[in-house]
Amino acid sequence: MEFRKILVPVVGTEADDEAMKLACRLAKKEKGKIWSVYVITVKRALPLDAEIEPEIQKAEEILDHIERVAEEEDYEVETDVLQAREAGPAIIDEVVERGVDLIVMGAKYKRRFGQFSLGNVVPYVLKNSPCPVILYHI
Repeated sequence: MEFRKILVPVVGTEADDEAMKLACRLAKKEKGKIWSVYVITVKRALPLDAEIEPEIQKAEEILDHIERVAEEEDYEVETDVLQAREAGPAIIDEVVERGVDLIVMGAKYKRRFGQFSLGNVVPYVLKNSPCPVILYHI
């Protein structure tokens, strides 16, 4: 398969780094384009375009870090901060809007009530993605 447009959603874990490294290796073959997005979830009590400074700062730090990871792989990545009510639908909207061929997501092992959990974003993306999804679990 050819992956010319790859989206790497990030949240700030080590799994993001590995997902970005994998995306860079896959994109190099086709000289593809990589976007990385961080989604700020905005509470319903606030307007969607509210300036949530601590969250914006955190998002920019995470995206700066992911750009450095891509640079180490000798690849350039575009980054974007999105604001939405929920991360899953925002990621899928971005995929559709940009015509993405592949999503590469990092997933960290989580336990919830003693059970393995992927949270709610990863299952949403897996269920609703119009393109292949590679889940990088650490």
